[in-house]
Amino acid sequence: MVKDCESLLDVTFAALADPTRRGILRRLQGQTLRVTEVAEPLPISLAATSKHIKALERAGLVTRTVRGRDHWLALNAAPLAMAADWISSQQRFWEANLSALSSYLGEPAGG
Repeated sequence: MVKDCESLLDVTFAALADPTRRGILRRLQGQTLRVTEVAEPLPISLAATSKHIKALERAGLVTRTVRGRDHWLALNAAPLAMAADWISSQQRFWEANLSALSSYLGEPAGG
């Protein structure tokens, strides 16, 4: 289970590492769009946009619904929540350990 969770985190962070993909996710916030609508404002080809969308789909960040000839995309925020939880747990760990180190060294906390 831990390995599956780590693999999902890996593909989520890899997908989020690209600014084009983050832009696609921003466009999908609160709306469902056709692939062509997502691609329209981007300074890249439709084929390149499609590759970015596939990376987002592999990470589970985007879902695709086919209706006739149209491919509709929607944001799936669940992997983002999992990534945020992981970041939060790391933050708590390091804050606690850095606070303990500061106390050990006799330094005021936060300084």
